[in-house]
Amino acid sequence: MLTALQGALGVSRYAELRLDFLKPEHVPDALKMCRRHLKRCVCTIRPESQGGMFAESEASRRDLLRLASGYEPYRLDVEYDAIRRGKLAADLGAGILVSWHDFEKTPDAGALLQKMRRMSGYSAHVKMVATARTAMDASRILSLYGAAGDTELIAFCMGDMGKISRLVCLYLGAPYTYVSLGKAVAPGQYSLAEIKRLTAPVRT
Repeated sequence: MLTALQGALGVSRYAELRLDFLKPEHVPDALKMCRRHLKRCVCTIRPESQGGMFAESEASRRDLLRLASGYEPYRLDVEYDAIRRGKLAADLGAGILVSWHDFEKTPDAGALLQKMRRMSGYSAHVKMVATARTAMDASRILSLYGAAGDTELIAFCMGDMGKISRLVCLYLGAPYTYVSLGKAVAPGQYSLAEIKRLTAPVRT
């Protein structure tokens, strides 16, 4: 994991560290091992219910999130539902990235805007990802940037119809986008080489 992380940070400004792919008992050692790189990492411990790999109890996941927060990563990705129900925002500090995913569809513009505003009440850093079935779906989620205000927003769509939104979001204000080091790990995802070729002076 450390070798892969160092390789990613050698070619990209940031990297996502998917701690949910580890056995829970290995997460503390992984954080210690990667400590000097964490200022450039988005740390994620995604539960199975949200498309991740963490299969233990929510209580144990929250303990690991609190532990990860103590290492002060660049961002700590925590799902909106967990933040809302578990009242975690105060425990995890200002660097949390409140995230929301819809793996089936893209809600209407009003619902997206309402959700963004609610999420931004917990953190200045918000990630919203939906699934595009049409080009208009991607257009709707990108329209959120016009209403983001002081919120640091990352918003795009998954799927082939939403692929272009992963690129366009960089020009609308997203601090970064999500890419793979090789083969795509999410529907419609660009590789790092593709996005660098397409964006040149823009951030990756």
